Order: sequence, then structure tokens, then C-alpha cells
Amino acid sequence: ISLYVIVLIARIILTWFPVPYDHPVASIRRIAVSLTDPVLIPIRRMLPPVQLGGVALDLAPILLIVGLQLLQGLLIIR
Repeated sequence: ISLYVIVLIARIILTWFPVPYDHPVASIRRIAVSLTDPVLIPIRRMLPPVQLGGVALDLAPILLIVGLQLLQGLLIIR
């Protein structure tokens, strides 16, 4: 679970910077997207981005990180 959270945080950070398609970092971003999209897309359907003026804030990754941390806490307790 911790590794998945790291991949998710890497995806979040990599989306902040424009990178050309042929750049090596772009392949890392594609891998992170392919690993996290299957979980984030259903969350985004239930919780669309929040509009803040001209900017949309995507809360799905934050909700996923919190959920994964709760799950990890439950698994450690047992």
C-alpha cells in the first residue's frame, strides 16, 4: 500500500510540469497514470473536481491517499 501511495504522489507531482512526449520523464508519468487511473477514474465519477474560479481542484487523489492510509492502518492493527 505504501508503494502505491508513492506512485500516486509521483503522479500528482509529475502532472504539475509539462514534459515533452519523448522525454524519459514522460514514460515514468505514463506508467504512474496506467497504475493509478483504474482506481482514480471511479472516484472521479463520484467526486468531480471542485471549481475554484478558473481552476479545478481534483480531490480524488487526496481521497484515495486517505483511504489507503486508513486501510493500511486497519491491516496493521489486525
